[in-house]
Amino acid sequence: MRLILAAAMLAAVLGGTGSAHAQSALESRVDRLEREMRAVQRKVFPGGSGQYFEPEIAPPQTDPSVPGTPASSPVADLTQRVAALESQVATLTGQVEQTQYRLRQAESNFTAYRNETDARIRALEARFAPATDASAPVANGNGTLQAPSEASAASDRPARPAESVSDDTPAVGSRAEQVAAVPRPETDDAAEDLYIYGYRLWRAELYPEARGQLEKVVQQYPEHRRASFAQNLLGRSYLDAGAPSLAAVAFYDNFKNNPNGERAPDSLFYLAEALRRLDKPASEICKVYAELMSLYGDGLSDQMKADVQARQSQLRCP
Repeated sequence: MRLILAAAMLAAVLGGTGSAHAQSALESRVDRLEREMRAVQRKVFPGGSGQYFEPEIAPPQTDPSVPGTPASSPVADLTQRVAALESQVATLTGQVEQTQYRLRQAESNFTAYRNETDARIRALEARFAPATDASAPVANGNGTLQAPSEASAASDRPARPAESVSDDTPAVGSRAEQVAAVPRPETDDAAEDLYIYGYRLWRAELYPEARGQLEKVVQQYPEHRRASFAQNLLGRSYLDAGAPSLAAVAFYDNFKNNPNGERAPDSLFYLAEALRRLDKPASEICKVYAELMSLYGDGLSDQMKADVQARQSQLRCP
C-alpha cells in the first residue's frame, strides 16, 4: 500500500516538470511522505509487541528571516545592474566621441594655420633683399674681421678651389631657373656636397633653398666638421634675409651645441650683430662680446680682437 501511494504521488508530481531542480524538490517531498506513512503504520499496526517507536517526523523548523534580503529575485537585480552599466558605457562612449571630434578639429585648424604661416614667411623672405649693415664688421673664414665689401666675397668661403662660387652665376629668370643655374657638387663626401651646394645657393641670394641644404647637413651629419659651418651659415642666411630673430636662434644653437666647432666664434660674433639689429640693450650685446673674448680670445687673430674691442668701445661695454 505504501509503495503504491508513493508511486502514484511521484507520478503525479513528475508529470508537471522535468527540470533537475523540480526533481530534487519532489524527491524531498516523497521522502517526507514515506516517513509519514511509516509513522502511521507503526501507530496503527504496532505488531502486537507493545514496543514504542520514536516518530521519525519532527515539527518543521522555521528558517529565521535574514535581514536585508531583497524583495526581488537575484535575476531581476542583476538585470537592473547590467542595464545601469550599459547606460553608463553609452554615456562615456558619447563623451569620448565628442572629445575625439574636437581634437580632430583642433589638429585640422592648427595644420591650416601652420601652412598659411609658412607660406607667408616664405613669401616675405623671397621679396625682401638682404639687409646688411655697412658699418658692421664681419668675420672671414680664418676668424678675422673684414669690411663688408671683403666679407661678401670671402666669408664662409670653402677652402678648396673647387668649392668656390662662380661670380657669373646668372641672377635673372624665374626662381626655378635661378636654382637650376646653381651647380651641384659631386664628390664622395655627401655632407661636404650638401654644404657647398647650400653655400652656393646662399651666395646666389636664394636663401630658403640654401637653408634647406644647410639644415640637412646639421641634422644628418652632426659630427661632420661642416656641421658647424652649416649652422653658422644658416644664421647668416636668416640675417641676410632680414630675419634677425631667427638668425640669433641659429647662431646661439651653433655655439651651444658645438662650442668646439670651427664656426663657434663666428656665431658668437654674429649673435651680437643680430641682437644689435633687434635693438636689444647694449648690456646684452656686451655680454656676448665678453663671452667671445673669454672663451676664444686666445685663438682669435689680432685683427678680430681689435675689431671686437672697437665695438665694445662703441657700446661702452665695461
